Amino acid sequence: NGYVEDADGRFDWAEPDVQEVPKYPLGLARGQVAATYIVAEAEDGLVIIDQHAAHERLVLERMRAAREGGTIARQPLLMPEVVELEETDCGRIEGAADELAGMGLEVERFGPTSILVRATPVALGKTDVHGLLSDLAAELAELGSALSLQEKLDHVSATIACHGSVRAGRVLSVAEMNALLREMEVTPRSGQCNHGRPTWVKLGHAEMEKVFGRR
Repeated sequence: NGYVEDADGRFDWAEPDVQEVPKYPLGLARGQVAATYIVAEAEDGLVIIDQHAAHERLVLERMRAAREGGTIARQPLLMPEVVELEETDCGRIEGAADELAGMGLEVERFGPTSILVRATPVALGKTDVHGLLSDLAAELAELGSALSLQEKLDHVSATIACHGSVRAGRVLSVAEMNALLREMEVTPRSGQCNHGRPTWVKLGHAEMEKVFGRR
């Protein structure tokens, strides 16, 4: 009841809220466009948020904070999952096993072309373990030996965070949208995604008036 889809399923609008707009920097969620962008009304204009990019940054910052505090929570898998990869990729994952364990991802070599996954970071929730390991192997291959361990950890954390973030195309409730906005407002660097692109843009009242020729 919090949103309505049009005939094409491309536009979801939040239930009207007649209350005064609170003085939140990113405003109050009013709906979704294409199940990808959150539209919020702020005191000084309209805010559009890329839900995947924004949540990806939030997950990364949570992981960084937990890593620095040594408290990344992990979720043991009821049935350890075997992931088949190229032998070279298995070697890269095996070589980074200690660092991955520090991020809540417990893996071990399970034959020439297999990796056994015993636990994943709680922040990921239910995730595609094969896709995650494939992406991590590709990331480790690209990084090579050119970066410091800390820089590598940041890159690997970003890859893990991508798998734990809200995807584009997922319909969110109004409460979920507002929770995302409130967390963004108190999270460092939340204005940029993990790849340096903006997570939100604001169209001020004056800009909207110019667009519609009102001034």
